[in-house]
Amino acid sequence: MSDTPEQQPPRRTIKSFVVRAGRMGTGQIKALAELGPRFVLPFEPGKTLDPQAVFGRQAPLVLEIGFGMGGATAQIARTLPDHDFIGCEVHEPGVGALLKLIDEQQISNIRIFQHDAVEVLEQMVAPGSLAGVHIYFPDPWHKKKHNKRRLIQPEFVAKLVKHIQPGGYLHCATDWEPYAQQMLEVLSAEAQLENSAAGYAEKPAYRPLTKFENRGLKLGHGVWDLVFRKR
Repeated sequence: MSDTPEQQPPRRTIKSFVVRAGRMGTGQIKALAELGPRFVLPFEPGKTLDPQAVFGRQAPLVLEIGFGMGGATAQIARTLPDHDFIGCEVHEPGVGALLKLIDEQQISNIRIFQHDAVEVLEQMVAPGSLAGVHIYFPDPWHKKKHNKRRLIQPEFVAKLVKHIQPGGYLHCATDWEPYAQQMLEVLSAEAQLENSAAGYAEKPAYRPLTKFENRGLKLGHGVWDLVFRKR
C-alpha cells in the first residue's frame, strides 16, 4: 500500500460558457480592433468595477450573461437608454458583432467583458450593485447526464442574488421546457427571491424576439420567461 495520500479530483467550478469555435467576419475583426479598446473592459481580478467611472453617469446597472451575437443586447440598450448594461461573452465573434452594432447604432450605454461571467461577478462586481441580471437562452444541456452542467443551479443563483440590489430582478428565458421547469424550481427555492408571476412570466416588453425565437414560435415551439425580484 502506498503512503502517498489519495488525491481527490479537483472540484468543478461553475462556468457560464462552453468554448466553441467561431469564424470572424471582416467587420467583426475591424470592430474589435477599433472599438475594443473603448468598449471592452479588462478583467482585473479584485478590482471592483466603478460603473460611474465607466459610463460617466449614475444609472441602474444590468448584467447580461452570454449575449451571443448581441442583437438583443443592442436593442434592449436602445429601448432602455436610462439603464447601463454590462455584457459578458467569451466568444470573440459575438463580441465583434456587438461592437459593430454599438458603432452602427451609436449606442453609448453598453460595455463588454470578454471573460467568464462567473469570474467577473465574483471578482469585479460589488455586492448589491446590480439593478438586474439577464440570462437569455443559456445552453440547455439536453441530455439528462449533462443536466448538472446547466448554469441555473442553486449555488450559482445564490451568487447572483448577492450582487442584486433589493428590489432588483433576475430575468431568465429559455426555449427548452425541461430547463424552464428546472429554472422555476431553482429560483422558487431561493429564499431571497420572489416570483413576479404565478409561474412563468409574460415576456417583458423590453426583451425583443430573436429571429431564431420567431421561427420557433411559428413552428409551435414554446419560450418561457421567468422574472424574479430580490426581496
